[in-house]
Amino acid sequence: MNIIKYPAKEDWKEIVRRPHLDLTQLNATVESVLNDVKNHGDEAVKKYEEKFDHAHLDLLAVTNEEIKEAEQVVSPELRHSIELAHHNIAIFHNSQKFSGNKIETATGVICWQKSVPIQKVGLYIPGGTAPLFSTVLMLATPAKIAGCKDIILCSPPNKDGKLNPAILVAAKVAGIRHIYKAGGVQAIGAMAYGTESIPKVYKIFGPGNQYVMAAKQQVSLHDVAIDMPAGPSEVCVIADKTSNPVFVAADLLSQAEHGIDSQVLLITTSEQMMNQVKDEIERQLVLLPRKDIAAKTLENSKLILVTNSQEAIDLSNTYAPEHLILATSDYEELADQVINAGSVFLGKYACESAGDYASGTNHTLPTHQYALAYNGVNLDSYNRKVTFQYLTADGIRSIGNAVVCMAEGEQLEAHANAMRVRINSLKK
Repeated sequence: MNIIKYPAKEDWKEIVRRPHLDLTQLNATVESVLNDVKNHGDEAVKKYEEKFDHAHLDLLAVTNEEIKEAEQVVSPELRHSIELAHHNIAIFHNSQKFSGNKIETATGVICWQKSVPIQKVGLYIPGGTAPLFSTVLMLATPAKIAGCKDIILCSPPNKDGKLNPAILVAAKVAGIRHIYKAGGVQAIGAMAYGTESIPKVYKIFGPGNQYVMAAKQQVSLHDVAIDMPAGPSEVCVIADKTSNPVFVAADLLSQAEHGIDSQVLLITTSEQMMNQVKDEIERQLVLLPRKDIAAKTLENSKLILVTNSQEAIDLSNTYAPEHLILATSDYEELADQVINAGSVFLGKYACESAGDYASGTNHTLPTHQYALAYNGVNLDSYNRKVTFQYLTADGIRSIGNAVVCMAEGEQLEAHANAMRVRINSLKK
């Protein structure tokens, strides 16, 4: 890891920079695959499944028999854990339901909003080196609570043409029935354009690698909405002399094992803590099954020593991390100053893994500094707010002249006339 001591504020811009990838060739490849799927549907999806996932598929849809088979394979302990997580995620997202109030903004002018679920949504679930069955729960649970009519789930199969059993069980627990064997760019294209087997959706959710993210961004330009722009996973931990170096190191490594393009940051006010964490990372790293991936991630990661907690939180807000862990004794005071972060974990016991799996909060979050402007997935992500208004005759009297005056000021005579004829009708 890169050690930085007492950086000047003018150096922060460079410190918070994420690893840069040249996406020129990647975007060209993604565009080619998307066009193929758009023009050739299932045939193209199957072709790319064979090419990229080494799976020969006769059918893209998952059958009921495959779901039953998965339920036999998944252990009772894992099934119980999935059900517990689903329960907590449902509780948290149920609490986010919107209740619109009718407001009289002026005499006779009543305005309100209604929350309407997006009718067709697509959920993308990565299934490569780490099949993210937890993401099924994070995306499907609020979709069901919101009342989305059609929920389509796509995930890449293994070389035997099967989806990870835990992904299928999580989908069953969450109440998802339409599941398809499609991964990567071809899955995003299928949900964006529709194929003979996979329905077109109105909005696509879910994380993925650089190809998936590029595909989501490309289809969002013309064809379908997406949850958010995103990139590789990241975590920032703020620690002080009271922090537990074993916990802090474990938190940094838990994110580092995601992928070689991930990034982890430690910001601390204690040089002793920084050194202890560094040593502890080296000790824990060698014990990890995914140590090669984590080690590569650590090359892009930083241990930063700052003068005080105010500087620490200011640097974190500049970084705008996907995950922020406040492992300090004054975490409550620092929490009040958090402005830019996807999800925040307070105190020594709130590890990021809790939010990733079972605390109830959503783990689909903005990365790559997008937390400056975006929030993570929540119940609102699956809804649209439709605005209503009703005017009585008194409403015309209240705002009619102002509307005419403003429309005339903008030289939009037809706008002015639409209100003017109503005003005149009240004079008869």
